[in-house]
Amino acid sequence: MIYEIAELYIQPDAHDAFQAAVTKAVPIFKAATGCLSMRLDRDIEVPDTYHLVIGWATLENHTVDFRGSSGFQDWRGLVGGYFAQPPKVEHFATVVAGF
Repeated sequence: MIYEIAELYIQPDAHDAFQAAVTKAVPIFKAATGCLSMRLDRDIEVPDTYHLVIGWATLENHTVDFRGSSGFQDWRGLVGGYFAQPPKVEHFATVVAGF
């Protein structure tokens, strides 16, 4: 499994609406090929920053399957208007798991 970590910078007055939009998007991710998990975390020290953490079976499930799907367009349509700047997206693999 790989993890997509998208750092999202949200307009200061849009938190409630943004979080509601992400909640509406949960079924989009559940239906996506290879999507194994999804969560949204909010930065405590920098509250306009969120991390969307998505577990994918393969990198291509995100970069090819999801990004090429209508689900991706639906996702961006739900949340894109709340971004203060473009997201930063990176992919990670777990190399050590303590517990």
